[in-house]
Amino acid sequence: MFGIPWHRLPTLLALLKLSGFRKELRQKNLHDTSQLPDTDKLPDPQPSPDGRHLVARTADGSFNDLKQPQMGMVNTRLGRNVPLTEVKVDRQNLLNPNPREVSQRLLGRDEFIPAESLNILAAAWIQFQNHDWFSHGDNQPDKKIVIPLAENDPWPQEHRPMAIKETLVDKTRPQKETSEPPTFINKVTHWWDGSQIYGSHPEQVDQLRSHIDGKLIIGDNGLLPVDTNGIDRTGFNDNWWIGLSLLHTLFVREHNTICDRLKQQYPDWKDDDLFDHARLINAALMAKIHTVEWTPGILSHPALQIAMNANWWGLLGQNIKRIFGRIGDGETISGIIGSPTDHHTAPYYITEEFVSVYRLHPLIPDEFEFYSHGNGKLLRKGDFFEVAGKRSRGVVEEIGLADLFYSLGIAHPGAITLHNYPKALQKLIRDNGEVFDLAAIDILRDRERGVPRYNDFREIIGRGRIKSFEEITSNQTWVKELREVYNNDINSVDLMVGMFAEDLPKGFGFSDTAFRVFILMASRRLKSDRFFTKDYRAEVYTQFGLDWIDNNGMLTVLQRHLPSLDRSLSGLKNAFAPWKRV
Repeated sequence: MFGIPWHRLPTLLALLKLSGFRKELRQKNLHDTSQLPDTDKLPDPQPSPDGRHLVARTADGSFNDLKQPQMGMVNTRLGRNVPLTEVKVDRQNLLNPNPREVSQRLLGRDEFIPAESLNILAAAWIQFQNHDWFSHGDNQPDKKIVIPLAENDPWPQEHRPMAIKETLVDKTRPQKETSEPPTFINKVTHWWDGSQIYGSHPEQVDQLRSHIDGKLIIGDNGLLPVDTNGIDRTGFNDNWWIGLSLLHTLFVREHNTICDRLKQQYPDWKDDDLFDHARLINAALMAKIHTVEWTPGILSHPALQIAMNANWWGLLGQNIKRIFGRIGDGETISGIIGSPTDHHTAPYYITEEFVSVYRLHPLIPDEFEFYSHGNGKLLRKGDFFEVAGKRSRGVVEEIGLADLFYSLGIAHPGAITLHNYPKALQKLIRDNGEVFDLAAIDILRDRERGVPRYNDFREIIGRGRIKSFEEITSNQTWVKELREVYNNDINSVDLMVGMFAEDLPKGFGFSDTAFRVFILMASRRLKSDRFFTKDYRAEVYTQFGLDWIDNNGMLTVLQRHLPSLDRSLSGLKNAFAPWKRV
């Protein structure tokens, strides 16, 4: 079996390989930045006098780990999946090769390449899950990196030079030249806690709550309130478009429905009791959907279908766990959920490399068509600009949630490959008037933050180095283009470019290289969180809450809040697969 890629092995052997990968990654690829100087400037949270932090998620993510209460909270550092000695910012080669040239010659969409096994809700979902996790805050206003533009570059004259603000510095570190690796601050909580709809600061959470029966604020029209910037008011509303609006609205509604059911069960509970329990249940339901529905949808390989269900239920499956409960403390038999908490070799934090492997912008189409879910009639068309930013709210109000969900449900996202980066994002016009090439920025950010380039990264995560461009991809046209853009230097290929160029395992929607970090971090987001491990129990969630999570998924959530979609959802096994057309 030596030399055979894991994904070509029989399913049982592939599962054993995956288990071995994860074990090795846990040992070698979790690295702690929180101990770098000056730790005294990092947050020092204080427990709530009433002990609420012991049984409920806090607004800022503190006290998830009761022994290290600052772990994973707002304004703590992003961790690393590579040794800190390998985190190097090569300022001399920050623009080599030119990120704009990489964007234009290798990334830009020539024609739309669809991912035919998925629908656009799959693209919206992954951004819904991680768009606040990766928040480095506002960039530095006074420090910019100027990307040189060729004379024949079509970039608008009025937006030249292409000057990109540098990532905000970590002010908890000494502000002087140092040989130690750079670190960066996450401005939101690191936990899988639903902070994208609840917020990451006490004042924000307070403003989003109605303070009646535990509920979040939602209008009589069933939509979120509108913020001062014309975008839906929610826990995190950067980089907004209709896909995010739909999912944020849906899960705010779900929170409120859970509150109603909890109040029926516990009529004496106060507002905070209802809110805290509904948030726990809602966040866990989203984590479950991601684990056992979205992931097997985008990584459709037999071993992955089993492995992701095993992450949640264990290899014995949902029915056995329901009847007999957990069998032992191990993850394999009864899953991560309800097992003992374990951070493995480093405290839990979202990592810079996790940010990098989730740069999945090719999923976004440039053009959208909106249809009636009732009769299939084309209502209108629109490009990405028309459905993004402050314009998205008007589209939601004009077309309505049911027709929008239906329209995204029947359409394909883009495949995650070279030459499929959305044109709209290569000339992204922000609501504040800024215009930039997001593809070029994606390349620049990895270099600026010390993420190793593709070949070094492969070696660090255990995939082994490659010696030629032909080992990345079997597409000979791409080989030629890569060689030209990277001056025949295999070691200078950027991580994102290498991942987009890779030949994919059968059924995979993204690269095996990205998947290695996923193996590690997808389970870590569960295993490190006490509300998914030792405190995933009826005493904390209520038995009603555990049953709600067990009995629901993306399809039931959609059917509950948008029952008119039943015709399109009937018989569907995965809500992220293409829906039935009316």
